[in-house]
Amino acid sequence: MKILVADSNHSILQETLINAGLDCDLFWDKSASELISILPNYDGLVIRSKFKITKEIIDNCPNLKCIGRVGAGMENIDVDYASSKNIICLSVPEGNRDAVGEHCIGMLLMLFNNLKKADEEVRKGIWLRAENRGIEIKDKTIGIIGYGNMGSSFAKKLIGFECKILVYDKYISGFGNQFITETGLDKIFEECDVLSLHIPLTEETNGMVDKDFINKFKKNIYIINTARGKSLITKDLVDALESGKVIGACLDVIEYESVSFEKLDSDNIPKPLNYLIHSDKVVLSPHIGGWTHESNFKMSKLIAQKIIKALRINS
Repeated sequence: MKILVADSNHSILQETLINAGLDCDLFWDKSASELISILPNYDGLVIRSKFKITKEIIDNCPNLKCIGRVGAGMENIDVDYASSKNIICLSVPEGNRDAVGEHCIGMLLMLFNNLKKADEEVRKGIWLRAENRGIEIKDKTIGIIGYGNMGSSFAKKLIGFECKILVYDKYISGFGNQFITETGLDKIFEECDVLSLHIPLTEETNGMVDKDFINKFKKNIYIINTARGKSLITKDLVDALESGKVIGACLDVIEYESVSFEKLDSDNIPKPLNYLIHSDKVVLSPHIGGWTHESNFKMSKLIAQKIIKALRINS
């Protein structure tokens, strides 16, 4: 069995594959055309976000039995078509859920306590205390949409802050407990102070949080997005920030990211993004919520283990 690792990852990935008796080739610097030319020789493929695995690529790879993505989302793989060809598609959301949960907490605390603004001011010799007075998470109502690995991790980490946690998930149920209330969207719209998105990017969720969605909230709210940038319409967010309907936002993902999540086009920054960049109401980070040193190791180890199991089943 031969495995092609097409994106850079922790060395534990190839070590685990090799120790299981699999041939493992590293081609981290290949272009998409080069990948397509060599992939037919392989039984398994490991990617992150650099490549899109389309129907055409799958049709060109008759030996392919397994595709593993070192990450949570699978939108860069045509999973339905791969499955129709008996190709097992794997991801490892359990590998970076703790990182995402902690990142959400960190961004929210930074926003609530004006830490970005206060830090910049102190470094300039400006000492403003009353002007940087913060607010507390305690007794706030936090609404979470999506209760998979990421949403549940964030909820678990919020429990110690003694806030009210409302969770809506269209596809799963029965997860409520003494700390977390399973609910519908109507209750989230009615009660939330903070909305946090933990949804995959699908046709259903692409552009889901738009002007109409935001205006359904009874209160003025804060928004956290560590899921996918295209689920939140940036222009509509900016309009809501300007009107005060959205008080502040924490964004680890941006609508204008490249498909590989590796960059923004700094020469052509859209007007809405330029607003976010210069706003004290917004905390930004470059899609690193799930990208800690620990999650890098865990995701690489876990995807290798899943690939080994999948190939043994298919061998």
